[in-house]
Amino acid sequence: MKTIFTILLISLSIPVIAQSNFYTFSVGAGAGLTQSFADVRKHDIGPAGYITADYMFSPFLSLGLELQAGQINGGDKKTDPYHRQFINNYKSITGNGKVYLGAFTDYQRKPFLNAIKGLYAGAGLGVILNQVDAVRTDPVTGARYPGPNESKDLCIPLNLGINFYFPDFEGNYRYILNFNYQGNITLGEGLDGYDDSAIRLKTGNPDVYTYFSVGFKYNFGSLGLTSKNFKRN
Repeated sequence: MKTIFTILLISLSIPVIAQSNFYTFSVGAGAGLTQSFADVRKHDIGPAGYITADYMFSPFLSLGLELQAGQINGGDKKTDPYHRQFINNYKSITGNGKVYLGAFTDYQRKPFLNAIKGLYAGAGLGVILNQVDAVRTDPVTGARYPGPNESKDLCIPLNLGINFYFPDFEGNYRYILNFNYQGNITLGEGLDGYDDSAIRLKTGNPDVYTYFSVGFKYNFGSLGLTSKNFKRN
C-alpha cells in the first residue's frame, strides 16, 4: 500500500504534456502576379494561378506538390535597347518543403507569437514548361535572336509566407488564408526564350521569376497528435 501511494505521488508531480489534434492533409488554390528577371531590361508583370496538395508531418512541417500556370512577361519591343520582348505561357510542377515558426516558439501564452505561428520558409525542386512568344528579329537592325519557343527547365522555388488559421466547429484548424512570396531560379535559358551566343546579350545570371499569391487551403483527413496546442482555445 505504501508503494502504491508513493507511485501516485510521483505520477502527480510529473508535468502533463498537453496534446491536441491536427489534420494531416491540406489542399489549396490561389492566384497572384509573376514578375520576370531575365535577359531583357524590363521586368514585367503577369497573372498566374496555382493548386497545392500537402502532407503535414506536424502542424509546422509539411511536404507537398504545387502546380502553377500563367504568364511570365518581359521586355518591350519599343523601349528595349535590342527591341526584344517575350510572353511565356508557362506551367510548372514543383515539390516544396516548408517549416513554420510555430515549431520553434512557445506561442501558447503570447498573443503576438500565436498570431504569426504560421509564418514559414521553404524550398523545393521542380520543372517549368515554357511556351514562349518572343520577338525574334530586331525591327531596326534586322538582327536575329535565336532560342527555343518551347522548352523545359529545372527550377528551384524558394518560399516565404504566412498562414492564418480558422477552426471548424470542433475547434480544430481546418481553414487557412495564405499569403506567399516565391522566388524561382530556373536552370536554363528557356524562361524568356532567348539563347543568344553574343556576349552583349548575356547577363551571366540565371533567369528568375517571382510570384506573389493569395490563396485558401482546406485541411482534412486523419488526425495527428502534436504536443503543442493547435486548437482554438
